Amino acid sequence: MGTPLVSILIPHHHGVAILKDCLESLRETTYRPHEVLLVDNNSSDGSRAYVRKHHPAVRIIRNSKNFGFAKASNIGIREAHGSLVVLLNNDTEVEPGWLEPLVQVFADARVGAAAPKLKSLKNRQAFDYAGAAGGFLDKFGYPFCRGRLFETVEEDTGQYDTPMDIFWATGTAMAIRKAVIAETGGIDEDFFMHMEEIDLAWRIHLRGYRIRYVPSSVVYHVGGASLKRNSFMKIYFNHRNSLLMLIKNYEWHTLLRYLPRRLMLELVTFLWALAKLNFRWAGAVFASWAWLALKGHIAMRKRIGIKNLRTLAERSLFLRLYRRSVVWKYFIEGRRTFTQLGYPGLRLPEED
Repeated sequence: MGTPLVSILIPHHHGVAILKDCLESLRETTYRPHEVLLVDNNSSDGSRAYVRKHHPAVRIIRNSKNFGFAKASNIGIREAHGSLVVLLNNDTEVEPGWLEPLVQVFADARVGAAAPKLKSLKNRQAFDYAGAAGGFLDKFGYPFCRGRLFETVEEDTGQYDTPMDIFWATGTAMAIRKAVIAETGGIDEDFFMHMEEIDLAWRIHLRGYRIRYVPSSVVYHVGGASLKRNSFMKIYFNHRNSLLMLIKNYEWHTLLRYLPRRLMLELVTFLWALAKLNFRWAGAVFASWAWLALKGHIAMRKRIGIKNLRTLAERSLFLRLYRRSVVWKYFIEGRRTFTQLGYPGLRLPEED
């Protein structure tokens, strides 16, 4: 690929202090050529004025209101000049040489997207919750990472320094071909925020592309800058969007097999939350059911578009999923790390 132009997109809504640290670290990026675009969701805290004064090379796209991560990202993608796009959260910091390894993996035409190693900015020896060392998905639609299973986040001791195929790259820091974004229909704006990158990754796989984890590229993430981990809206979006993703992307025979069991797991979560008097969590789960009951037809309509872009057979797609329940492994069997799952990760046909 040579040295393609890379467009770094930062969706942003308030938080000029964290944005400052992000842009200062980006200033040290050694890869050329690249451009930085700030997609501002109508911030009123002086963010745009700060960027114009201190980072005049950054291109600012101002939205009329807070469109959320998904729509803001799509707006930035349309304005991007690069053939490679990097989605980057505003609460991240990067190492100077973070881009070169990411760009290099796209020399393989089969690679549609790539993820760096994501570490915690608060504890640089630990992985970050949002993406750690690459994302995976079990057959019921529960995401997990090498380095993070549910609330268990591992220290980085080099145990996941092997490059490999993964199922999803976190939208916190994700490189993707602009052409692949167009080919797969872009980021689904009905997700608003959370899990939209996993839904996009699913479609990338359906088109036959690969997603790679690149441990030599390192990004640090604060986490929780937009929504706190236990906030009502974060819980709601995670539950709702996971169900939306399953309904959209599975073929009928697979959906009818696994959706009822996923809904049973949702019921168990709801009852557990009530037993713990965690009414915020129980209310968020119930709200996700209400959305499904009232607007589930939206997901059903989307299935038509997914069917038209599908080139990977369902049986091949299923080989890219964790074919057990990560919920069972974690909460019942007590498996707390990716290694303890006994899961080697994706094995694509050409690797067998």
